[in-house]
Amino acid sequence: MHSRRPLVLLPLLCPAAAQADLRPQQYDYGYQFYDEGPDRIQIESHYIRGRIDLDDETSFRFQWLKDSISGASPTGALPGSIQPFLAELDDVRTGLLGAISRKFGDHTVELEISRSSENDYLSHGLALKDEWQLNDENTVLTFGFNRLSDSVLVPQRGWFAKDSYDFFTGISQILDKNTLVSASLTLGTSNGYLNDPYKSVSYTSSFEVPDGEGGTDIFYVDNLYPENRPENRFRQVLQLNARHYFDKMHGALDATWRGSHDDFGLTSNTFGLEWRQEIGSHLEVAPFIRYYRQSAADFFVTSADGMSSAPPDVPTGDSPYYSADYRLSNFEAVSGGVKVFWKINDTFSATAAYERYEMSGLGNASEHSPAAAYIDADMWTFGLSARF
Repeated sequence: MHSRRPLVLLPLLCPAAAQADLRPQQYDYGYQFYDEGPDRIQIESHYIRGRIDLDDETSFRFQWLKDSISGASPTGALPGSIQPFLAELDDVRTGLLGAISRKFGDHTVELEISRSSENDYLSHGLALKDEWQLNDENTVLTFGFNRLSDSVLVPQRGWFAKDSYDFFTGISQILDKNTLVSASLTLGTSNGYLNDPYKSVSYTSSFEVPDGEGGTDIFYVDNLYPENRPENRFRQVLQLNARHYFDKMHGALDATWRGSHDDFGLTSNTFGLEWRQEIGSHLEVAPFIRYYRQSAADFFVTSADGMSSAPPDVPTGDSPYYSADYRLSNFEAVSGGVKVFWKINDTFSATAAYERYEMSGLGNASEHSPAAAYIDADMWTFGLSARF
């Protein structure tokens, strides 16, 4: 299925101000509309989340979400083929998350449980995290793990299992009253059914027919076969972040780099910059830009015509591996936009954001998908918050 992006409400500029604004109860509503344009994917998302302090050491937070997806996504067929280049998708995802955290001296431990369901996908999640405050709370060490147990419905084949584990650690350090730096490392593994059941590869076969004059005519037929990815994946993700507040400008610069690698052969780098500008005591405007680039997976192909024979009708999970999914190709993406935070009064606040996302293939013809596969998308986000 198409990837979904979570709603992120803007924090205040100054970490100290954000902490001072915390209250025993906080509730948020968010709406996001994601649009890839005519004949492509559209997603409408609604979020409700909240946090309740049960006592001085214990708090509970929750989130409910509903995503409605419709439109079309590339199948893996080549443009101009008799096979459809796009396939229609229509689904609804609902999700529920609950987490409880408690302070134990310098440690804050949080247990999180989640569930997400679609017509063809079911996911159960469990996460445990510990934040350890040191150095008069100027240094925070984070440790934890996530586990996802998923079930994928493959058309005409039934349900298949997929399990994922992520182990992460991080550190954040306040250098002075205006500067915060952080770093995190995640090691993750997935195993089981890692294919996308809606993605295929094209293969051109030929057959001969007598022409009635002692010769033969050769006919070529384009067919689609399910992709075949490995059943195991190991990934590593490193992220660095720095934020500095400029007193004279009443604004903060937030810079992020994220690098990742996995044994599919994918290597990616993400660079992000965001400027958060205070305008008076109630308004904050934050323009941002991000650049993303990744290499192609080792088994990415534009078609399976280079194979000695047609792929099997049912993927085996064994080598040779092949996928024409444009998300596994060599490509770059640029996104940018602006976020707005408005403090209405001491209780209510509102947020709005717009983001433009554009991607394109890189490298030689065998490393990227046809240009028509890549997307340009617009995203609008709106949110309301109440703190009591």
